[in-house]
Amino acid sequence: MMKLIIAIVQEEDGPHLVRELNDAGYAVTRLATKGGFLRSGNITLLLGTDEEKVPAALKIIEENSKSRTQYVAMPASGSAMHGLVLAPIEVKIGGATVFVLDVDQFHKF
Repeated sequence: MMKLIIAIVQEEDGPHLVRELNDAGYAVTRLATKGGFLRSGNITLLLGTDEEKVPAALKIIEENSKSRTQYVAMPASGSAMHGLVLAPIEVKIGGATVFVLDVDQFHKF
């Protein structure tokens, strides 16, 4: 059965990850996306592959999607502190969010 892998990774990891997947024989469609807590740049990768090739693709994605720590200054909310910026907070970003879906049909024209 065919599978569709949808992987959402941080923009910084995208070029190297796509190269590694291509080198392993996976055809990848790359979409620029934004989202998450910081509304930072992500990329969403779409890979169609045979079921037996899914574990190898997941391993490549995991090995090439790094978690990072970023410091973000959050503005204070509320009228008494309007305009005041609080001390930066540590936020963990990166890694990958991956979905694996069954594909009923696959056509390439």
